[in-house]
Amino acid sequence: MLLSILLSIVINTSLDSTVVCLGDQTKLVFQADCAPDEYVTYPTFGKELIDGIEIVRQGAVDSTIDKQGKHYSQELVLTSFEDSLFFVEPLPFASGGDTAYSETITLNFVQPFVLDSTVAITDIKALQKAPIWWWGYIRWILGALLLAGIGFLVWWLLGKIGNNTNVYTPAKKKEPERPAEEVALEQLDRIREEKIWTQGHTKQYHTELTDVLRTYIAKRFGVASTEKTSDETLQAMKPILSEQRELHASLSKVLRLADLVKFAKWQATPDENEQALHIAYEFVNETKPAPKPNNQTESANLG
Repeated sequence: MLLSILLSIVINTSLDSTVVCLGDQTKLVFQADCAPDEYVTYPTFGKELIDGIEIVRQGAVDSTIDKQGKHYSQELVLTSFEDSLFFVEPLPFASGGDTAYSETITLNFVQPFVLDSTVAITDIKALQKAPIWWWGYIRWILGALLLAGIGFLVWWLLGKIGNNTNVYTPAKKKEPERPAEEVALEQLDRIREEKIWTQGHTKQYHTELTDVLRTYIAKRFGVASTEKTSDETLQAMKPILSEQRELHASLSKVLRLADLVKFAKWQATPDENEQALHIAYEFVNETKPAPKPNNQTESANLG
């Protein structure tokens, strides 16, 4: 905790962590303590604390009074996508005709992955015009004609039977919902076969991969992962995977790499793409429900 004292005013500054990975968030709290009859005015912040450090969320300035005096507090949630060591100069806190300053804040945002210097930097590809999928159009036309023919045949048969005859139409049996792990593994197989990252579609690849994981987590554990950020999802999964910490760490690696690719324009290496898919398979296989024994096996065990 950093302290700066001026007369009866005390400025306390605290950080959750001074070393943060790119794209991750940390909380900065400013607390001002003064006498009950004094008032403290906080500095005004914009979208950035300083150049390079973004303010994700800015809380209101709260105040409480007790026997020791009056206490002010404000919380800022910070993030950055620049690999750099930042120094935040002392900030002014006004009280009457006096001004108190916080101490200098040191905040280091680091790159969580090792850069591959052997990969050459290439220009962004120009927009490509997608080819016309003629078979898709033809298939829709044939399907429409088939439906129209079936509809005409049904209308003709009903007319032959007559309006006074009740036609029994058996109700369609509702198919049971497929297990979440079965659907997830099927989609992961499709992603593995397509390998769209080899065609330059790295962002789409990581989006599809994390969508499969988020949907599986929602159906398997009841965690609304598709509506949460990566940090919120990992926080919700922490108690569920309390005995599988390595699996939780692997899930964190996949989600954070996807965030860097999608939001920080991070160029993932082929090995990172392959590893992300491998981790997704491992996560589903390690967390899927154990198979239920069949009746024949149970009877044999009882006998």
